[in-house]
Amino acid sequence: MKVSSSIENLVPYKPGKPIEETKRELGLSEVTKLASNENALGVSQKVVEAISQAAHEIHRYPDPSCHKLTHKVASHYNMSAKKLAFGNGSNEVIDLLIRIFCEPDDNIVTSKAAFVAYKVCATAARVHVKEAPMTEDLRFDLEKIKQLCEEHKPKIVFIANPNNPTGTYLTKTELFEFVESQKNKTDQLIVIDEAYFEFVRAEDAPNALELLDSYQNVAVIRTFSKVFGLAGLRLGALFAHEKILDYYNRVRNPFNVNSLSQAGALAALDDKDYLKASQDMVWSGLDYFYKELQDMGVAYWPSQANFVLIDVKKNAVSVYEELLKLGIILRPVNNYGFESLLRLSVGTHDENQKAIQALKTVLKK
Repeated sequence: MKVSSSIENLVPYKPGKPIEETKRELGLSEVTKLASNENALGVSQKVVEAISQAAHEIHRYPDPSCHKLTHKVASHYNMSAKKLAFGNGSNEVIDLLIRIFCEPDDNIVTSKAAFVAYKVCATAARVHVKEAPMTEDLRFDLEKIKQLCEEHKPKIVFIANPNNPTGTYLTKTELFEFVESQKNKTDQLIVIDEAYFEFVRAEDAPNALELLDSYQNVAVIRTFSKVFGLAGLRLGALFAHEKILDYYNRVRNPFNVNSLSQAGALAALDDKDYLKASQDMVWSGLDYFYKELQDMGVAYWPSQANFVLIDVKKNAVSVYEELLKLGIILRPVNNYGFESLLRLSVGTHDENQKAIQALKTVLKK
């Protein structure tokens, strides 16, 4: 059966290598995975208890409106519940926004080395992707993005802040001035993806939710996969103007957020100690990585997320493969055009130490 050239040439998203697969292939009994930006703290005990209780009702359909969760999340972020909807992970949110606002052969604009889901979802929808080059320090180049917007009239502009896989960020001044410059483009939606918002330490970084009262062409994405530790439950949040959410709710599946996800997220929002512990673990882990990498002479980009991008100055895939033999899974990012870079997620202190020791061993060869 013939498919469109867009689908024929589509390069699918490739997740981090699973632990069990690595054990099986290499005959290892112990493997440390620091490849997928997961929360190494594990699951909040409050979440486990809430899901266990909710499991008694999984013969019922979940609440399609996510009523309790909507009001809980809105309160947590000090936002109106009318500006909030949910997706089966932030990937579904991205996919649906493209399906809603783009026709085949329309354009979206983003940056090279931005989160790959924008490109995958757009290509699958027969939408063209226009990518601006990054700055020399691997940040979004908003001037180049402006130029692409003028040239290609995109329906959506995707900005990841902080960005994955670079960990770099735009300041509040930079981002807000860009949004202001695009305010008259009523047929162009600016989507700001803040998946790593809770890990940001930079004082000049923005909270894009502050834009929503002033700009109707802005949407903000958050996720429960990172600081909340719910990656396996798949839950993303979309904050936007009510008109955008009206279209979104017309298109999304009625039960896209299952009952266990809703119960788990409600409990996660209540566990303030877990959230603080998650942040502290990531921040101390990053500081540990920075010190060790400096001592090793390995270049890195300071990160506002829960990972750090490093330059091994050689073919990163070969380094990745050597690390696998030592039971360490990192993430090569050659699919983003970075042949010598690896992404290293923060784990527990013990996992971080194992990863650094393995890196020392491999890079000495």
